[in-house]
Amino acid sequence: MNDHRRLGRELDLFDTDPLMGAGLPYWLPDGAIVRHTLEEYIREQERAAGYRHVYSPVLGKRELYEISGHWSHYSDDMFPPMELGSEEVVLRPSLCPHHALIYRSRSHSYRELPLRMAELGGMYRSELSGVLGGLTRVRSIQLNDAHIFCTLEQAVEEARSALELIARAYADLGISPLRHRLSLPGEGGKYVADPELWERATGLLKEVLASAGISYDAVEGEAAFYGPKIDVQIADPAGRESTLSTVQIDFHQPERFDLHYIGPDGSKHRPVMVHRSIIGSVERAVAQLIEVHGGAFPAWLAPVQLVVLPVSDAQEEQAHDVVRRALARGLRAELAGPERGSLGARIRAARLVPYQAVIGEQEAGGDLAAVRLRDGRRPGAVPVDALLERVDACVRARAGELWADA
Repeated sequence: MNDHRRLGRELDLFDTDPLMGAGLPYWLPDGAIVRHTLEEYIREQERAAGYRHVYSPVLGKRELYEISGHWSHYSDDMFPPMELGSEEVVLRPSLCPHHALIYRSRSHSYRELPLRMAELGGMYRSELSGVLGGLTRVRSIQLNDAHIFCTLEQAVEEARSALELIARAYADLGISPLRHRLSLPGEGGKYVADPELWERATGLLKEVLASAGISYDAVEGEAAFYGPKIDVQIADPAGRESTLSTVQIDFHQPERFDLHYIGPDGSKHRPVMVHRSIIGSVERAVAQLIEVHGGAFPAWLAPVQLVVLPVSDAQEEQAHDVVRRALARGLRAELAGPERGSLGARIRAARLVPYQAVIGEQEAGGDLAAVRLRDGRRPGAVPVDALLERVDACVRARAGELWADA
């Protein structure tokens, strides 16, 4: 069974240290490559979909979270406030209050809407030690978050478009959703007491799911404190279910922060706030990718995309040249020379690398490489430039197939 906690450490992707604390993993170089590549991918997808990116601080005054409602409804999951002179500041448990303030800092016309604001930002939650595990449940979270400020008439289409972005990302990443869940409020004081708010938002989310042709399970007690949400559920190899991606329609925070835009009639109108996260937390997304692929990431995500293996010291200069040419193309390539052991041992050690290029005496003399693929196929000796062009094309296309016509 592919448990990311074991594989992640065996593959030198991430680890933990008692002095850093539980639920606070650190990323090793190969894991950092996967994370960075994933983050750049999602930024690229968001830019293409009309989002603009911001940065906001991970701290906020306690008063900010009192206004948003987090302090009264969510404080048990927040770290205690820190005294800063006469003020109290808090590590943020979510990004939405900060984005509401950024929206509020400028005046807006209906002509600007929908305004799509995205951030890959840190947030912090005071999880109990007993629920922490690997990358799936951590205290320091890097969240792929976004908030769309729009008119009521635009809300359904914006939420539906977010679901399409999620589906496209899952296809590129090789992730299959387990199910879609419409998360509704349960009993108790955890949730904002505004029946009309819940009814309106729930009705719109049902409309979103219907327009997208997505079947779902309605589950009580899983909503955010301020509104219902669509959760995209995944499962690990042991069958444990968790939420990766979410889409929410929020009437609560625009009211709390007194957000508005100027409508065509020249008067102020209240926007709707659509929350959406395409890949959820980077930590949980990487955990799922490790388990889905068993460490054999798609070529575009792999920490090392091409390993070059000289048969002997005599071919090392040519092998170094191949690595340099690959790096010049932006590929992630490494040399695995004879000092690492026999050729067979080096090939086995690089079993998760998508492409292996073996350089023997014959290949070195003709600027060739004997190609081996991770799936066991051997296309044979090909010109180095042709190999690099093919690998580059596969990576750029985020293709699942390594060698389509082999």
